Amino acid sequence: MRQNTPVVPFSSSTSYLKYQNLADMLKVILYAAESPLGSSPLLYHIKSDNRDIIFIESGILTPVIHYYIIQDKEPTNKWIELKRLTGEYNFTDRIGDDTKSLYIPVLELEKSTFSFPI
Repeated sequence: MRQNTPVVPFSSSTSYLKYQNLADMLKVILYAAESPLGSSPLLYHIKSDNRDIIFIESGILTPVIHYYIIQDKEPTNKWIELKRLTGEYNFTDRIGDDTKSLYIPVLELEKSTFSFPI
């Protein structure tokens, strides 16, 4: 009987890009929303090593890229209103009615397998 060779799954590389501020990182979302696909990455918040990290995960197949920043404190509001024309943003409690803005949820994660290079 011939022994089957195990199939090794494709290994994807993961890259981490640390931003200096949230405004610059939100430009990634703004750019993605204006692309022909019109998709908007999600924004996640997690406590890691007693630090508040906000990040975006992108990459359909490979590579996976994590854009992230370390915040001084946990976000108190669960939405970000991002102005499409200016890139200005503010935290808010709900989706608004400004049609020239993107409303991005800040999703709370309890656990993650990512190891951010802090």
